[in-house]
Amino acid sequence: MPSPRPFKILGIQQIAIGGPSKEKLKTLWVDMLGLEVTGNFVSERENVDEDICAMGSGPFKVEVDLMQPLDPEKKPAVHATPLNHVGLWVDDLPKAVEWLGANGVRFAPGGIRRGAAGYDITFLHPKGSDEFPIGGEGVLVELVQAPAEVVEAFARMAG
Repeated sequence: MPSPRPFKILGIQQIAIGGPSKEKLKTLWVDMLGLEVTGNFVSERENVDEDICAMGSGPFKVEVDLMQPLDPEKKPAVHATPLNHVGLWVDDLPKAVEWLGANGVRFAPGGIRRGAAGYDITFLHPKGSDEFPIGGEGVLVELVQAPAEVVEAFARMAG
């Protein structure tokens, strides 16, 4: 039995949706549903051009990232899985990574690093391996270090 979990998943930080054209995605999410574009992130290494949108506000704001590949022939193919990944707020990212890894969770390459929205992030691999048998069962999961105000807001909400 694993040791007690030394971190807490607080809530959804983001969902990332990929398609061949982010303009078509924006027609639904921005024009029809009313989300606001709050930023843009382009990365050759990650083969992505994404518009960062928002719904809600304050510590309960959820990002909706609308992503298209810079080159549809290259990897990662951010458009090949329409629901690209789900991002979860975590109260202590380094402790989460240490504990999850020690308990058989497989991480995607890259380690903890600064993400598109400016928070420290890491990804759980969508598939387990022999060495690390626990993966996302086909879903890429991003763990996002919650800033203090988000941690405090979720603590207040929990009572």
